[in-house]
Amino acid sequence: MRNINKFAEDINEVFIKLSKNASDEVTKILHKLKEKLIDLHVKGLVKINHSVMELIVAKQLILKGYSIDVEYKLTENLTCDVLGVKGDGKMIVEIETGYTPPEHALDPQTYIKARIASKIARYSGYANKFALAFPPYFFPEIPAIYLKPPRFRSREEVMDVKKLCDLYYKKPPVSINEILNARLHTIFIIDVDSAEVVEVDPEAYNEVYTTYSRSILRK
Repeated sequence: MRNINKFAEDINEVFIKLSKNASDEVTKILHKLKEKLIDLHVKGLVKINHSVMELIVAKQLILKGYSIDVEYKLTENLTCDVLGVKGDGKMIVEIETGYTPPEHALDPQTYIKARIASKIARYSGYANKFALAFPPYFFPEIPAIYLKPPRFRSREEVMDVKKLCDLYYKKPPVSINEILNARLHTIFIIDVDSAEVVEVDPEAYNEVYTTYSRSILRK
């Protein structure tokens, strides 16, 4: 059973932290987003871990000059976590908390990799820039194909990602064109405790991930 009061208390605490030293205009926007998240939680549509991170990322983009919405409906069946609009440009941010459903207890790494691969493919086509965001204690693998411009992606690489996504996403399936043309422009590392965000280049992140995973496997 949802604890609506607890959700409101927690999201309010983050709102207060984010509003500290913020301008009245930024605080006003954050308040509106916070109230929307509370309303969505009352309807059973969002959870606290995810919502807290959405609000923190929202402030980051507001300070960059974007107009922001959260839980924005792109199509009838596709809702993005954070949408930023600045001039004629759009930025979509999808947040990963690291949660793995119980039914994937035996294949968590493959499931997470497929989920991230499918998110980049599905969402990036709706914006000029696409970002993944996650906390520092979650260290996911980013499929290397998304670090290359589409013209440098081989058919074999595309089909490998397609097969990966098809393991879990079939209604609807992720298309070859979505994978071929998808782009990951940046990564946001969200420190929830301090309510701060660090922006990381995907290639730099991948170098750290590769070095880390190799060192772990050698032990």
